Amino acid sequence: QVQLVESGGGLVQPGGSLRLSCAASGLTFSSYAMSWYRQAPGKERELVASISSTGLSTNYADSVKGRFTISRDRAKRMVYLQMNSLKPEDTAVYYCNAKGVAGWSGLDYWGKGTLVTISS
Repeated sequence: QVQLVESGGGLVQPGGSLRLSCAASGLTFSSYAMSWYRQAPGKERELVASISSTGLSTNYADSVKGRFTISRDRAKRMVYLQMNSLKPEDTAVYYCNAKGVAGWSGLDYWGKGTLVTISS
């Protein structure tokens, strides 16, 4: 059974930092591109950052470029999102996503999310 479990959310003041973690189990980790999405109240879910199955390629939403960094640890089967210079508009539930590549294409899994609140 595939599980993606996010952690690290919380309440932070503007300008602060947080590191989100996603623990993956039940899948061939190296065969999945990993992403972080977020959904703010009243808004659609949006892609924040993604990292290729090899870890060699990353992609970021314009709104977080230069502030957020996505990374993955193959040995630990973990994905991280380092978030710096946080703004109130970063407030959202953040979701971890795994998308299969190559022979696993079409497989798509989601975590349950972790809440990030940026407020003074």
